[in-house]
Amino acid sequence: MIHMGLLNIIRRMALREKQSIREISRRTGQARNTIAKYLNAGTIEPTFTVPERPSKLDPFSNKLAAWLKTKTGKSRKQRRTLKHLHAGLMALGFTGSYDRVAAFARAWRADRLREQQTTGRGVFVPLSFRPGEAFQFDWSEDYAVIGGDRTKLQVAHIKLSHSRASLVRAYLLQTHEMLFDAHWHGFRVFGGVPSRGITIIYKRLPGEKNIWRQLGIGCVNLSGLSLERSRSWP
Repeated sequence: MIHMGLLNIIRRMALREKQSIREISRRTGQARNTIAKYLNAGTIEPTFTVPERPSKLDPFSNKLAAWLKTKTGKSRKQRRTLKHLHAGLMALGFTGSYDRVAAFARAWRADRLREQQTTGRGVFVPLSFRPGEAFQFDWSEDYAVIGGDRTKLQVAHIKLSHSRASLVRAYLLQTHEMLFDAHWHGFRVFGGVPSRGITIIYKRLPGEKNIWRQLGIGCVNLSGLSLERSRSWP
């Protein structure tokens, strides 16, 4: 691709000075086919090369990548959040922002996913869902300042598998009532009940087998919904 300065010279020689492509080629040293291509293209959008700039995170990238790799091998409750990782890097001398750490983490996860897709053991098979076919349910833990006190919250996540529309609700306790309430509000917001639900297996939910049996029976009786338990998100 020729640079914008040379392109302007070629266009001026052709349009204002009325010189032939052959003469322009002789004077500029560019091939006649190249000159004809740019003249026939009409308006050319300029392109600029942005030089790579060193990042404040570069000296800490290996450390952060190692932390992210360790994080993926732990359970959800044991994982360090990105805010914790940012604080850890700052303790090591990092002066950059949290957003820089979050962007690195997103790129690292994307690279890891591509690696899994190209290996025999980690072949990724994308799933597709019809509108209204399925929803996914999971929960996590987070903290909020309530009344001046740092309070641990149980956060329910319910998401439609087709549109990826989602609802998040926070609770003080991880109870059966929380489970029912989160599903009820999700279906209320979504405007209906999907045909089936897909959820992570909960290891710490009291009476887990019994509550899922109750929830499954209730959903089938009310709307024909079936629940499926999974060890990972589809």
